[in-house]
Amino acid sequence: MPVLTRLIPSPIVVDIRAGALDDLASVLADQRISSSGRLAVAISGGSGAKLRDRICPALPDADWFEVGGGTLDDAVKLADAMKRGHYDAVVGLGGGKIIDCAKFAAARVGLPLVAVATNLSHDGLCSPVATLDNDAGRGSYGVPNPIAVVIDLDIIREAPVRFVRSGIGDALSNISAVADWELANREKGEAIDGLAAAMARQAGEAVLRHPGGVGDDGFLQVLAEGLVLTGISMSVAGDSRPASGACHEINHAFDLLFPKRAASHGEQCGMGAAFAMYLRGAKEESVFMAEVLHRHGLPVLPDEIGFTAEEFAQVVEFAPQTRPGRYTILEHLDLSTDQIRDAYADYAKAIGS
Repeated sequence: MPVLTRLIPSPIVVDIRAGALDDLASVLADQRISSSGRLAVAISGGSGAKLRDRICPALPDADWFEVGGGTLDDAVKLADAMKRGHYDAVVGLGGGKIIDCAKFAAARVGLPLVAVATNLSHDGLCSPVATLDNDAGRGSYGVPNPIAVVIDLDIIREAPVRFVRSGIGDALSNISAVADWELANREKGEAIDGLAAAMARQAGEAVLRHPGGVGDDGFLQVLAEGLVLTGISMSVAGDSRPASGACHEINHAFDLLFPKRAASHGEQCGMGAAFAMYLRGAKEESVFMAEVLHRHGLPVLPDEIGFTAEEFAQVVEFAPQTRPGRYTILEHLDLSTDQIRDAYADYAKAIGS
């Protein structure tokens, strides 16, 4: 009988520690990444550009490309510019927008990507998705997983703390997203990948239950590992289901209804997750999640990010329209406007007690 092996698309190198950037050249010299040293390095005008002088001497044969922003046009321009060279791999050095541009461009020219993250704002740094702004708003594009991920905790601590907080909210939202996936399995017969669900849930639980804070290396290590594992879980599942449920529907609704007032991705996802857990009847878990979010400086009520309770009810009511076909606690309950208002009032009272 033949042995059937499940192959999981994952990076060949994951280096998460203080000082990791100092060994970037040796990671890139891996024969599976670059045998010649010919690399295309995509950087932002911010954090990436500041690190260029530090890294450049160790990468003498690399070409550097400054990326203007996080749009589809930026990614296409980067890919077109890289076509003129003969490279072994692409390195995306910077925050989420730069890494997503580099992911898309690398896929377009058929090269592997090395993700070197300078902040931990969301779980996209190791996911098979590039999220880019386009003429219609924002789109998600399927791309290969990075071949390597390097995260220097010293660099992470230098970034504004709001980026770490955003990553916390995104990681914690996994717990609600997996609960939504299991709900869809029970109610609609949707197939669930147990490995992907386990990876995403445990990544969220590890962050939820860690006693450290945003300035601790131990906590940052767990958060970075959790975000990487979440990205891999999406590759295992073949889509974003392990990390995207009602929490992300609420986030998208904020972005679409109030594009000029929306908060960070992680802030909105974390709040959405705590509320979604309350809606599904997991009230103790919801209160605990809200306590942890508050401990890390994240919002749990809409007025903490400048929205009224009425606006939040509008967001929750609109949220299912952001992901047609996705079944979550919002679609399951199908609450009326008045029911959403009542549920929110109960939630606000519970987490405030």
